[in-house]
Amino acid sequence: MPQEVLMEAAAEMLDWHGSGMSVMEMSHRGKEFISIYEQAQADLRELLAIPEHFKILFMQGGGLAENAIVPLNLSRGGTVDFVVTGSWSQKSAKEGSRFCTSHVSASNEADGHTSLPDPASWKLSPGSQYVHICTNETIHGVEFHQLPDLKALGHDAPLVIDFSSHVASRPVDWTRVGLAFGGAQKNLGPAGLTLVVVREDLLGHALPVCPSAFNYKTVADNQSMYNTPPTYAIYIAGLVFQWLKRQGGIAAMEARNQAKAELLYGAIDGSQLYLNKVAHNCRSRMNVPFFLRDERLNEAFLTGAKAHGLLQLKGHKSVGGMRASIYNAMPIAGVQALVDYMRHFETTQG
Repeated sequence: MPQEVLMEAAAEMLDWHGSGMSVMEMSHRGKEFISIYEQAQADLRELLAIPEHFKILFMQGGGLAENAIVPLNLSRGGTVDFVVTGSWSQKSAKEGSRFCTSHVSASNEADGHTSLPDPASWKLSPGSQYVHICTNETIHGVEFHQLPDLKALGHDAPLVIDFSSHVASRPVDWTRVGLAFGGAQKNLGPAGLTLVVVREDLLGHALPVCPSAFNYKTVADNQSMYNTPPTYAIYIAGLVFQWLKRQGGIAAMEARNQAKAELLYGAIDGSQLYLNKVAHNCRSRMNVPFFLRDERLNEAFLTGAKAHGLLQLKGHKSVGGMRASIYNAMPIAGVQALVDYMRHFETTQG
């Protein structure tokens, strides 16, 4: 979270704009919160350049719940193509199989999820209801730097993207997207808020078993307030949207994120101790996994990092090693501090 946003929220905790209430105490249908919600939605539409024929939904359940909610709304009980590029898209394909015929049209499992299969090689199903990809895999550190053009592949199904971990870090080509979803807790705000951006023509096709609160048309028709939304998380996300605008918007964030990633990958590639296994053309700008060639030094590395104020660098348990997550709110000075420590550690212990 940007420190600036946390300080603003702290200052408004007991009394939002002279209302005499904390945002936590507001009715979601009261004029005070409605103004917060409307501003947040307008700012997000402006930031991500979301076309008017897409609905913005503020929901609950996180990205994992969307793995069920999307097929409940879009699959019509038919076949869905999943491109498996890491742990999160694996989960999507597995969960989707409960509500549709789940077809894995491409996978990078054979190389340990360190590359992206060329879209031209995808075995897409004729008549599939949609194609699902995770555009940034946090655990394995692979990212689609360009969205696939399904029409160019001769496939007219909508593209569904899970952009949880890099939303607002770069622009989105909405001409190639039917639906995008993501948990807010990486780049947009605190856990508890889930963002869904869905093309209007995809609404109204939910399976009969779909719960009303998860039916995208019902949510859209009720301005995300069919049930009580995560009000405080929406408020914080709104502050983040305003912070992003003050930073220069998404184009400025993309340039900053590119600089941060190049700095860190440059240090890894120029080292004799550290190693990143991901193919250069799909390295994530948000999540940088790396390994020490001598893994006996792992604990010493993490202990020294903590002493330097560098936290949460241990890699996911399923892959081991290290992982640096350098989301929007991480300043380049923070990445430079990590690089300086890595070089110091290599000199003294590597």
